Order: sequence, then C-alpha cells, then structure tokens
Amino acid sequence: MFDHLSTYAIDYEATKAFYAAAFAPLGYGLQMEFVAEWNEEFPQQRMCAFGPQDKPAFWIIETKASFTPRHIAFSASSRQQVDQFYDQAMAHGGQDNGKPGLRPMYHEHYYGAFTLDPDGNNVEAVCHEPE
Repeated sequence: MFDHLSTYAIDYEATKAFYAAAFAPLGYGLQMEFVAEWNEEFPQQRMCAFGPQDKPAFWIIETKASFTPRHIAFSASSRQQVDQFYDQAMAHGGQDNGKPGLRPMYHEHYYGAFTLDPDGNNVEAVCHEPE
C-alpha cells in the first residue's frame, strides 16, 4: 500500500544492523546507502534503504535528535518468518514489545511479533495466514 517510508536514527549503525538482521528472514535487503551531502546543516548525514530487490521502500535516516516513536508492520508470508524476524531483531539490539504469537483481537489468524528498534520505534512482523 505504501511506496516508501522512513524512520530516523540517532545511532545510525546500530539501527542499520538491527534492520538488516530483522529483515533477512522476510527477504528484504539493503538496496542503497549514501551521504546527504546536500544537507547544509548535516552534510555527513547518512541514509540507507531496505526493501525487496531494486525497491528501496524503508529508509533509515541519521538524525541528531530523537523523534516521536513510530509503529510499522512488515508482511511475513509465514509464521516461521515472524519467529525468525523476532529472533534476529532481538539478537541485534531489539527490545521485546510482544513475543511471537496469535493476536485474536485483530482476527483469528493474526500472528505477529513486536520489537523496539534502537530508537524506540515499535517494529512488527505479521502473518495473516493460518498455520
């Protein structure tokens, strides 16, 4: 439904490593990375984008100050991918915000896992399919 979106990171390297690990089970990888030399106030500002092949869909943009935390849910094609997403996120600096499991308050097959990234954003992987 979305073309692309971005989040902001004070610790750029930690946040990039967190998403690289968490996205691997979902089949998303680093698509591009560069420095925003045009930004006169922060000419060494780094940014990168993850997504499926040739589609930079989720951007991480380095910042000097924290922003209001966000929530984003990424599609997983299986419950196993949700579990792997959670395991990788937790192993790479994530904090538990909801272990993998069914969330029947949304619908009977909603299987999700929630972690907080290094900047406190609520990051979820969700599968809507029955086991």
